[in-house]
Amino acid sequence: MAETLVGVLGGVGPMATVYFMQRVIELTEADTDQEHLNMVVWQHAAIPDRTAFLLGYSDEDPLPVMVSDARRLEADGVDFIAMPCNTAHYFYDELAAAVGIPFLDIVDETVAAAQQGVPGLRRLGVLATDGTVRTGTYAGVCARRGVEAVVPDDVVQREVSDIIYAGVKAGRPVERERFEAVVDHLRRRGCQAIVLGCTELSVLGRELGAGPDVVDSVDVLARRTIELAGRPVRQEASA
Repeated sequence: MAETLVGVLGGVGPMATVYFMQRVIELTEADTDQEHLNMVVWQHAAIPDRTAFLLGYSDEDPLPVMVSDARRLEADGVDFIAMPCNTAHYFYDELAAAVGIPFLDIVDETVAAAQQGVPGLRRLGVLATDGTVRTGTYAGVCARRGVEAVVPDDVVQREVSDIIYAGVKAGRPVERERFEAVVDHLRRRGCQAIVLGCTELSVLGRELGAGPDVVDSVDVLARRTIELAGRPVRQEASA
């Protein structure tokens, strides 16, 4: 029987793609090289900025480039595609329709994981880019699942955006106090769980540590990728 081949539509952003691959390796139950997943990774850092386009700051549409990349992965023979970027999942329906293979939905999988972790979940905090927040990417999925999506107020959202762009994406350190402050802001607003709904925040959360009520979208996507590839997830690392 042929081994499953995973396609990764990456570069959105580059560091988050590398982190996703790291988590796939760390979370796969494997004792030898040969038991790890086979992956074709397209690290396309030149894809136009998703948030800038969604907010009207740029007229460079990233969708045609991402569609081309998804089809390229399909042509390479991958069995399904994972894309470690929450903001880009605004285009999920078009991307999934452009290929004839499964395309994992990081947003839906992450909300489902939060519900599994907190039975009866009512309020889910979302830390994400301005593009994800303003387009309601998580809000729409939460509404379908009977959960209220709670985003930071405008002042805190500006801080979240600065942490993502001037901090992680720029390769600059972010103080633990800044990260903890934005998470605590959503806890104070009654959120029973908080999603790191930007893969750059996932990188930061791993570096600085996050509480048990924080759901890492990269970890969720990594686990689902491993499961869909037919491999076991390391139980000691599972949520």
